[in-house]
Amino acid sequence: MVISKTPFRVSFFGGGTDYPAWYQENDGMVLSSSIDKYCYIAARELPPFFDYNYRIRYAKNEDTKTIGEIEHPSVRECLAFLEVRKGLEIQHTADLPSMSGLGSSSSFTVGLLHALRALAGGTITDKMQLALDAIHVEQGRIGESVGSQDQVVAAVGGFNIIRFRHDGISVEPMRLPPERLSLFQDHLLFFFTGFTRYASDVAAEKIKNIPGRGDDLRTMIRMAKEAVSILKQERDILDFGRLLDENWKIKRTLAHNVTNPAIDAIYAAGMKAGALGGKLLGAGGGGFILFFAEPERHASIRAKLKDLLYVPIRFENLGSHLIYNQP
Repeated sequence: MVISKTPFRVSFFGGGTDYPAWYQENDGMVLSSSIDKYCYIAARELPPFFDYNYRIRYAKNEDTKTIGEIEHPSVRECLAFLEVRKGLEIQHTADLPSMSGLGSSSSFTVGLLHALRALAGGTITDKMQLALDAIHVEQGRIGESVGSQDQVVAAVGGFNIIRFRHDGISVEPMRLPPERLSLFQDHLLFFFTGFTRYASDVAAEKIKNIPGRGDDLRTMIRMAKEAVSILKQERDILDFGRLLDENWKIKRTLAHNVTNPAIDAIYAAGMKAGALGGKLLGAGGGGFILFFAEPERHASIRAKLKDLLYVPIRFENLGSHLIYNQP
């Protein structure tokens, strides 16, 4: 049996510029971090005593004779991509719900590919290749309308600047003094809105709108660069929160389904209670919402949003890794 542990992610700036429809013609840049909430994939060879060859356990239970019969698109396409021949049992659990804006689908794909390669006796020495394989599965084989940042963050881990170009993807770690990084994280609050959505549905409209939103996407890249400057040059950290607010005002216009009246009301309540800025995480439409506020304002914000689930989150640096490996 092999068990992989793969983090979810928080994206701060540049989301939307990681879609191939954009970065095949323009440069893209994202500032994001993996977080200490994880997806777990357990995989083992299935004993030959059953009238099926593949046992898949997630929100649903699937028992099939062939890979082609598997309904879960990531499981089906990962197995086909790796040309799996042996019967397998695959189980999935996670710290947070799916469809919540934290890149859960990509974490699943990365974690599954990692586990399957280890089960076959392979060793993952190039985590970027793991990310590229996950991008290929999601965008090329499944045909999902998803960007390319989630797979990279899930595979590589850490707080990073990720750059996208037509000729490749590069990762630059955000190297901050420990006290500066801790101060930054101490200003963040995360709430679960209770809404979930298919990111691909929201992203599909964003992608369709890309030809007419070039100026907005270039502005978002400039904001990502400004955010890096604020953190690295040790400028007033509160400027990061104000910049998040400016970014959210642009992001919410990229597609009609990025936000809705309920989400707008949550955001307005958080800002009125003392937040300097924030954003809905992921493509939009629901899931987790992030606020940036001075620590002394956190209690009032949490009180104002007491009907939402507050989730403490910190950054992590490991990316996808194995916690059990006995093929």
